[in-house]
Amino acid sequence: MLDINYIRQNPEEVVEMLKKRRQAEDCAELDELLECDMQRRELVQKSDQLKALRNKVSKDIAVIKRTGQGSAEDLIQEMKEVADNIAGMNETLGELDKKIESILLSLPNKLHADVPEGDSAEDNAVYKKPVTFDHALDFPLLNHLDLGNKLGILDFERGAKISGTGFPVYTGKGARLERALLNFMLDYHNEHHGYTEVFPPFMVNKDSLRGTGQWPKFADQVYYMNEDNLYAIPTAEVPVTNLHRDEMLRDEQLPISYAAYSACFRREAGSYGKDTRGFLRVHQFNKVEMVKFTRPEESYDALEEILQNAEAILKALKIPYRVLLLCSGDISASAAKCYDIEVWSPAENKYLEASSCSNFEDYQARRANIRFKPSGSSKPAFVHTLNGSGLATSRLMVSLLENYQTAEGTILVPEVLRQYTGFDLIY
Repeated sequence: MLDINYIRQNPEEVVEMLKKRRQAEDCAELDELLECDMQRRELVQKSDQLKALRNKVSKDIAVIKRTGQGSAEDLIQEMKEVADNIAGMNETLGELDKKIESILLSLPNKLHADVPEGDSAEDNAVYKKPVTFDHALDFPLLNHLDLGNKLGILDFERGAKISGTGFPVYTGKGARLERALLNFMLDYHNEHHGYTEVFPPFMVNKDSLRGTGQWPKFADQVYYMNEDNLYAIPTAEVPVTNLHRDEMLRDEQLPISYAAYSACFRREAGSYGKDTRGFLRVHQFNKVEMVKFTRPEESYDALEEILQNAEAILKALKIPYRVLLLCSGDISASAAKCYDIEVWSPAENKYLEASSCSNFEDYQARRANIRFKPSGSSKPAFVHTLNGSGLATSRLMVSLLENYQTAEGTILVPEVLRQYTGFDLIY
């Protein structure tokens, strides 16, 4: 959430940001916000004046009653009218506060100066050139669906029977390979990158979604359990970031780094017409998430660190990939700057997104009220929050199966996973 003081003092910057994000239609809401904010401040001033008058006259009434000099009835009646006016103003203030908060929650984050301007994913910039590994795929290739069916390690048909399309089933060595990936990534982040492992709940309340920016803007993407008033998490970012909601952290605690596994659930509303075969677009998938809480001045170094941590996984697995810097028209509403890591699918002959690494600056911390006391200062400040997929296994699995296939139709297991799988070949 943006700071209302920043918006009030820099409305032109906010308008420019909305235009860069291709959300110029929200400028009308910005005008409404500023109007409500002005009305609120004027009303607070009038209310404060009336409260001061009431306090003064109440003392006068007390003196009259104590001394018995004259009648206080007129003043008492006048103060009843003042009290009614204050009550009416408080009611209006409550309505204005709700409207202001609603608009603030809908506005996207500021953009970092490095974010290139663009309309869509087509305008994202290549931040790092493709990293390749020689898998010698000099034979007719099978895609991950054909490989999974042939080897009996994936079953999308039974997943559809059980739950619906977009809910995969891993079987046999496929299930063990998936579990191996998750364990390897968690261990690697813990042992090599210094993350503290967290195993969070997979269902959260509305306050948690609000804190990370999924509510209310992306409510249509989230599965909801009406009777319990709980939501299935779209990513571990939600519960892990909210670990410190409404907390005052100590300066010496920062930075805090967490790594968490979770299943992720997304309705994927609006995906009509997109390629939904196999793992290309699913409603449930597994992911290891990295989350950081930092001092503001350290957050962009932390973003590069998270990116490198995610890349280290792919380098260890020897999965070809590239890194994109997202443009203003494709970046998420909450992020100030974001990198996407895309893995190479030789059968699809294209890159597939497997990780996003984002700096939210104080946007999430302001929504979730996560602050710290800077060393040498008595004034609290909001932390900066960051996260990165480290990584999502669905499209990573696509790339792994296709890049490690052999001419015989078997799958070699990446060397770093063999201690976790207990086998080196899927056949």
